[in-house]
Amino acid sequence: MKIATKYHGEKEIQEKEVITFPQAIPGFPEEKEFVLLPLDEEGQFIVLQSVGNQQLAFVLSNPFTFFQEYDFTLEDYIVELLELESEEDILVFSILTVHDPFEKTTANLQAPVVINSEKNIAKQVILNEPNYHTKHPLFEKSKPILVKG
Repeated sequence: MKIATKYHGEKEIQEKEVITFPQAIPGFPEEKEFVLLPLDEEGQFIVLQSVGNQQLAFVLSNPFTFFQEYDFTLEDYIVELLELESEEDILVFSILTVHDPFEKTTANLQAPVVINSEKNIAKQVILNEPNYHTKHPLFEKSKPILVKG
């Protein structure tokens, strides 16, 4: 099937590539089907593109690439929701807030996107970890940006 994308124009995707968020991504209750599309040749940055909404696309990265100490445990209900049977089936991504210049881009470590790569079921998980925030600088070894709101 063909979908219109924010960064890749019109793209041909296979039904088996569609990732379903049974509980939707917080803030986007109507959008439950997405696809992963590479953003760079190295595969370091990926777009989580809505299948039904061309303008809804999140830039992602593997948090372990930038934050080797990143670690968390999934609660049992999330393991059940995602139908996880093996650690090898888990993909973890951070949603990035892309800035200009790109070196000021931040990663949301407080709410990773967790995907069962075998069944293409996903959830954005909200962690209750005091050391993880929504704006960790990707390229600087400085403290996360705290936004009051």
